[in-house]
Amino acid sequence: MKALITGINGFVGSHLAEHLLEQQIEVAGTIRNHSTLQHIRHLLPDIHLYECELRDPQAVEQMMIEVRPDLIYHLAAQSFVPVSWDSPAETMINNILGQIHLLEAVRKLGLSSKVLIACSSEEYGQVEEDEVPVKETNPLRPISPYAVSKIAQNYLGYQYYKTFGQHIIRTRTFNHTGPRRGEQFVTSNFAKQIVEIEMGLKPPVLYVGNLDAQRDFTDVRDVVRAYRMALQYCEAGEIYNIASGQCHEIREVLQTLLGYSTATITIEEDKSRLRPSDVKVLVGDYSKFHKQTGWKPEISFEQSLEDLLRYWRTELA
Repeated sequence: MKALITGINGFVGSHLAEHLLEQQIEVAGTIRNHSTLQHIRHLLPDIHLYECELRDPQAVEQMMIEVRPDLIYHLAAQSFVPVSWDSPAETMINNILGQIHLLEAVRKLGLSSKVLIACSSEEYGQVEEDEVPVKETNPLRPISPYAVSKIAQNYLGYQYYKTFGQHIIRTRTFNHTGPRRGEQFVTSNFAKQIVEIEMGLKPPVLYVGNLDAQRDFTDVRDVVRAYRMALQYCEAGEIYNIASGQCHEIREVLQTLLGYSTATITIEEDKSRLRPSDVKVLVGDYSKFHKQTGWKPEISFEQSLEDLLRYWRTELA
């Protein structure tokens, strides 16, 4: 079996590459010009990299001619919600065009690839408190350009399944964290600030945004296991939530991380970290996915955060 991971050098892509290699699956991946290979450098003898701009249809088709994958995990995207408010058009172009070109290449080449499209819980948007835990049937009320782009990816996947019979699985993954999480994301941002303070690299003040939001966190290593099982066991054309089913306030994230440090730290709110609009509570119901695959989270919330803190201690040493 040969798998293609778009965005293989990213947070999830690097963990997925490791997991698939452990399953004796051949792994290829796309990177962009001048991409950092930091997260996958240790895998380079065992993976095949293709420098491919997904917004270029000819480049995508040529890459697919060479790879001809059995499995495609489409992860590449502009994935940071705040950036989508600053650059809504760029977010739409990146997230929608790249997927169109990928699915068009599958169609034109007559490939029988199984495709996983990594959608997002952000699609649910404005979730009411009596709607949690959120099921796949919940209304979609997007409140960011990023969420709109992921809904477009979701429905494009469905359209190519219905129109061309492509074997496409869509997953709505809720918040996920763990080692290598980008520093712009809340769990990793807190962890990095704590380590910088421990090492004397910044004053003992940790800046935060909205601590009242409640989110569902799954460890990235559980998520990539779910992605592999999705293409192995799930029904084409269906959409599945991937979540822990547990809710944690962002304040709890902060307190848990601080509990793993002996540094004396002051907390201050930074208004620039507040979003123009934010959902109060977002927790997922993953029972549909569990019934189909038997998957359930195995790594605890506390272990994820402890491993994330350890990652930053190693990175900044």
